[in-house]
Amino acid sequence: MGGDEGSRIPGFHTLSPADRLDAVGRRSGLGNAGKAHLLEAGAPLTELADHLAENVIGTMNVPLGVATNLIVDGEEVLVPMATEESSVVAAVCNAAKQCRETGGIFASWTGPRMIAQIQLLGVADPHHARVKLLERRDEIAALCDSCDPMLVKLGGGFRDLEVRLLETRVGPMVVLHLIVDTRDAMGANAVNTMAEKLAPHLEGWVGGSVKLRILSNLADQRLVRARAVWRTETIGGPDVRDGMIAASAFAEADPYRAATHNKGIMNGISAVVLATGNDTRAIEAGAHAYASRSGRYTALSRWEETTDGDLAGTLELPMAVGVVGGATKVHPTAQANLKIMGIDGAERLAKVIAAVGLTQNFAAVKALATTGIQAGHMRLHARNLAITVGAEGEEIDRVAAALIERGEIRQDVAESVLSEIR
Repeated sequence: MGGDEGSRIPGFHTLSPADRLDAVGRRSGLGNAGKAHLLEAGAPLTELADHLAENVIGTMNVPLGVATNLIVDGEEVLVPMATEESSVVAAVCNAAKQCRETGGIFASWTGPRMIAQIQLLGVADPHHARVKLLERRDEIAALCDSCDPMLVKLGGGFRDLEVRLLETRVGPMVVLHLIVDTRDAMGANAVNTMAEKLAPHLEGWVGGSVKLRILSNLADQRLVRARAVWRTETIGGPDVRDGMIAASAFAEADPYRAATHNKGIMNGISAVVLATGNDTRAIEAGAHAYASRSGRYTALSRWEETTDGDLAGTLELPMAVGVVGGATKVHPTAQANLKIMGIDGAERLAKVIAAVGLTQNFAAVKALATTGIQAGHMRLHARNLAITVGAEGEEIDRVAAALIERGEIRQDVAESVLSEIR
């Protein structure tokens, strides 16, 4: 570490954010300039952040851009995206513009149902126990709904029951699935509370020992789907269309390609999820698990030729997002971003997010199938390099332009160009 003390800081969690920052600064060699930056960058939201996370010393700002040109189910929408990755927002804007003539993106979803799992070990007669538990469906429903009367009043609550028998390396398990309509909330707290309440009853009904009681982020009862058509002449002709379809087939068949293909989709999706204060890790985990549901990891999207010879794209994945509760409700930036989108419900938010994922995927696949992804990335990277070497104001664009013109997008060249300019 840069300072003269170790990482052990007794009572650290009881300090104020400013005092924590002082303590970290002394131990890390952060210096006054680093401390001042963290204080200035985090000042407006540090108090709120201190309630959202632990051991807070400030906040880390992420660029917030707005994607334009999107039409989702016939409605124009501006979409805030929080991302540090170059080209993501621009890619969505360009892809959305190219399918406006066919009506934009069309989306659907299966409803706001979440799954809570309860794990039972040591059940002597698991098949018999499964049937006994299914017989108690109404009793289980009443116990679950009693946990959250307000959710029930809003039209949500318990919807269904599944009981699965798993063979594992530590023996058989009985796994109960509670399927719950969580309305406009993501719903983790609601379903976890229900699982906790139900657990002791299960042991009394069928024996065994209850262990885990937790939601599943493979929210396959809460799917969102998006589709769109791009005119072949608009995107560059049959060769471009066929190249994109071949790229899609590659991702469908090969997990090494599928991982990067799906990462491109999540570039767009995670940016909107983060901008609205939702759980990016939950969405990422659910998406990749869903891509593996057949037993082999594959692409989340599909690209095909229509009967008219145009390019059709489809995307399907779990989308457990909400507009009430958690950071979404208390973070002013998340609230402002929902306002920009004109969104007041989880359904519309899920559909817009899926639309962004599909357009992001279109842009990435098209670039890969034609000019390659690196040319665009390096043009944007040139600006980052200019900033890295100390360029300011109009110098940034001048340095970046010189790097692109020379075809040498490297830090040493950026330093040389900046010296020449100055």
